[in-house]
Amino acid sequence: MESTIEELIELLNDKDDYVVEDAIGQLELKGADALEPLMDALSHRKKNVRLHAATLLGAINDEKAIPSLIETLKDNNKLVRREASTALSRMGAPAVDPLIETLAAEDWRVRGAAAWALGNLGDKKAIHELEKLLDDESAFVKAGAKSAIESIQK
Repeated sequence: MESTIEELIELLNDKDDYVVEDAIGQLELKGADALEPLMDALSHRKKNVRLHAATLLGAINDEKAIPSLIETLKDNNKLVRREASTALSRMGAPAVDPLIETLAAEDWRVRGAAAWALGNLGDKKAIHELEKLLDDESAFVKAGAKSAIESIQK
């Protein structure tokens, strides 16, 4: 019997790595059908579910997930934030403007994650806003902005 998308999402937190990998594979194959449930899973109480949901959204690569992934940059777990940033890096041009807007976020972790994602995207129009972060109070944000600018200018 085939599992529902919701059941597969719950399996993302299973103790057995094989079960988790199988659930990831099945969810990836479901593609757009899994999009909404995976976006909802970004606010799941279990870190592993949020982490894998972000990874899967990056693999599915549907721009509808961009706002949810940007919101996930506020997650209290750094691995989840990093995976959301990585997923946004995979979204291409549609993610650039929302990420540029995110550079003005109050939370330094969000600004930093957006800077790193923009560096991976490599769009020159982000440089001006990234340059503003070179004087940020957070060393993480400064490093992310500097690295992003260097990556974009290569």
